[in-house]
Amino acid sequence: MFDPFGDFENAGYLRNVQQVKEPAIIKAIEHELFRLNLPLALKYLSSLKGVTYADFLKTHSLLFSDFYPWAGKDRVDVAPLVAISKGSVMFAHPADARRAVELGLSLAHDAHSMRAKAGEIMGLFAYGHPFLDGNGRTMLLVHMELCHRAGFSIRWADSRKEDYLQALSKEIDSPGRGVLDTYLAAFIDARREREHWGESVTSIQGLDGLDGGGQANENLADPDVAERYQQQELRRVASYRAAELPEAGGKPGG
Repeated sequence: MFDPFGDFENAGYLRNVQQVKEPAIIKAIEHELFRLNLPLALKYLSSLKGVTYADFLKTHSLLFSDFYPWAGKDRVDVAPLVAISKGSVMFAHPADARRAVELGLSLAHDAHSMRAKAGEIMGLFAYGHPFLDGNGRTMLLVHMELCHRAGFSIRWADSRKEDYLQALSKEIDSPGRGVLDTYLAAFIDARREREHWGESVTSIQGLDGLDGGGQANENLADPDVAERYQQQELRRVASYRAAELPEAGGKPGG
């Protein structure tokens, strides 16, 4: 049971305003909110001169604040002592979520970098995992906007859920090696105008990222949890460093 607040029985899943507990109902409500609030979120993103971390948070709020009172606030504000994982993937420490997302946004600032590292940027957003839920939909919209500004689009509807999530998991575990860049390269296409995004976005299956069902929460004060987090951070640092060395088979500057 994913219950970072520890009050599921009294407050429902993640303290939603209706105190709903049933997973199927929660999933349906989230999807409907995403569909209804998508035009507002897209209009907001298109109005920006540049996309910042504050805009990342605002996009989440526009999509989900009708259901989650904490929408638009990141984990360091709402659950600072909780480690979140899914399967073998442990997401960033709450205090590091912003840093990971901002690194992705900084790479996306340059159009050439955005195209060459579209997967690495998405991986940084996913690793940051700034929200308790709704990360996938939020980062998808932000990523689409960044691709649009860089002059291209990604045919998400042509990707397969299992393949994408597998590549995303590998990207989080071994960043800088181009795993997700390589996967997404097959789906890069000409830029699509924003007015055509609506139906295509809401019909995409399996792109909720790695949140949603199957998430687990643990106390960061637990020595075992802290050790696992530290080991993952060491693996990520080593992966980036290896990718910078031509003799290691990585891409320079990864």
